[in-house]
Amino acid sequence: MSYQRIDRISEEVRREVDAIIREELHDPRICGTFSVTRAEVTGDLRYAKIYISVLEDELRDELIDALKNAKGYIRRSLGKRMIIRYTPELIFVSDRNIAYGVHIAKVLSEAIGTEDKSGDDDEQES
Repeated sequence: MSYQRIDRISEEVRREVDAIIREELHDPRICGTFSVTRAEVTGDLRYAKIYISVLEDELRDELIDALKNAKGYIRRSLGKRMIIRYTPELIFVSDRNIAYGVHIAKVLSEAIGTEDKSGDDDEQES
């Protein structure tokens, strides 16, 4: 099976799982700002690792637990929405890349801010 097909299926799985979580699940633990960042489907289409990014750290574990509890329902809904031979077994994983990117952006802006302040002091002394 070509990698291009696997990539297309992975993107479709990501899109459909995101829609299922937002539209069909009514669990109060699934709240806050989250996104399904990517999905990685194995070559035999048996497993799909779904990466979930949550902005609030205190809600991350609770959200992942809720999704793990609802993975049977999500898989069944995914099977109804997609026309593929096998509906992959879903594995939900916390993705911290966005939070890490926000942290790096904050550190960089602070570093640039302190550099600008020290640059202003140098200009005033001259």
